[in-house]
Amino acid sequence: MPATATTSRQVSAIALRFGRLAAMGTIAVLIIVAGVWASWGSAQYVMLTKGRERGTVEVARCDHDTCTGAYTPVSAGSEPRSHVVMEKTVAVRKGHSYTVVVKPGTDEVFRCGLAGVLYAWVPLGGALLLASVVVAGGLGRVRLGWVLAGSGAVLLTATFIAVQS
Repeated sequence: MPATATTSRQVSAIALRFGRLAAMGTIAVLIIVAGVWASWGSAQYVMLTKGRERGTVEVARCDHDTCTGAYTPVSAGSEPRSHVVMEKTVAVRKGHSYTVVVKPGTDEVFRCGLAGVLYAWVPLGGALLLASVVVAGGLGRVRLGWVLAGSGAVLLTATFIAVQS
């Protein structure tokens, strides 16, 4: 009887450990995938600019969530617009001019260049920070957790520096 109890405890412990690792691994992967998904919504326009309308926006007015201004084209085939909409961030200021790419079929523009690319990937930076806690605490992979946290922190810091300049 004692041999059976010990074996059943070992099997239970192994099953619980496997279940914890599977659950935490799934959560960590889902967090990172969600970060990539959220980032790709704007990153695709900022990173893949070939064939898209590019130009500059002179920010004339900012509301709670958006800024608007006149669009001056730079790329061939792009037409000037008197009114385009840009997401308001701490780095967008009234009276300043920014290089942008136009989302096809809309009047929505995204900041391009290094600052725009980094800003588009901010959700991934946050996801990496969050996933690092799950990986280090839930999976017990402390070094990998530090790598994820460091990557997220570097991305967010680089974005902050790039959008301020």
